[in-house]
Amino acid sequence: MTDRTDPTPRKAFPLALTLATLVAAGILVWLGSWQMQRMAWKNSLLARIEALQAAPAQPLGPILDGLARGGQGDFIRVKVECPGLGAAPYLELYSVRETGAGLRLISACAVESARYRSILVDRGFVSDIISARPPVDPEDRTPVSLVGVLRAPDEATFVTPANDVAGNHWYSRDIPAMAAQLKAPAPAPIMLAAETSSNPAWQALKPEPLPAEIPNRHLEYALTWFGLAGALVAVYAAMLWRWWKA
Repeated sequence: MTDRTDPTPRKAFPLALTLATLVAAGILVWLGSWQMQRMAWKNSLLARIEALQAAPAQPLGPILDGLARGGQGDFIRVKVECPGLGAAPYLELYSVRETGAGLRLISACAVESARYRSILVDRGFVSDIISARPPVDPEDRTPVSLVGVLRAPDEATFVTPANDVAGNHWYSRDIPAMAAQLKAPAPAPIMLAAETSSNPAWQALKPEPLPAEIPNRHLEYALTWFGLAGALVAVYAAMLWRWWKA
């Protein structure tokens, strides 16, 4: 009588590999979905910036009043008169531009609104190859008429260095801490990025309220993550087919 039993035992189902593949594919799909959400956010942001290009400057006070009531403040062009801004004390915020690294000078501007008494002003960018700074005279109250764009502060991430308050080295726009250092009372929870200069005679200070170019490659990134997920599933399916055929 012929023994038809296969002498080679069948390999066990690759359960661990299956679970690892499911987890990895799930992460890749999640990353692709997250990039799609980021793309929607970026498209909305770019549309607001495009509309801002031709928007007239509005008085700052009513915008701050609306902000205090829960209204929108980000990416609105405003105008305000800041006493002594050209010689105001400033904080140095680390920044990088297409031309290289440098600092942004942050000062306080006194305002009058229903809730806020000051707003922090990003006066502009100074390249790190320039050691000079504008004069500081707290007694100087010469009014400076300023046009700028309101910007919500970016949140610090786990890779953002801690602010060195004592050394005046700032890496994130921590409005409460900055306002306290500048002795600015009741600061608005938003910053004003100058479009016009607070120091026209000092050309090294360059007002730059918006990046020169805002990349939007989120669709490319999303397709990459989805493609990697598809490739992983295809490799696993081929492996599973070979196991089944065996």
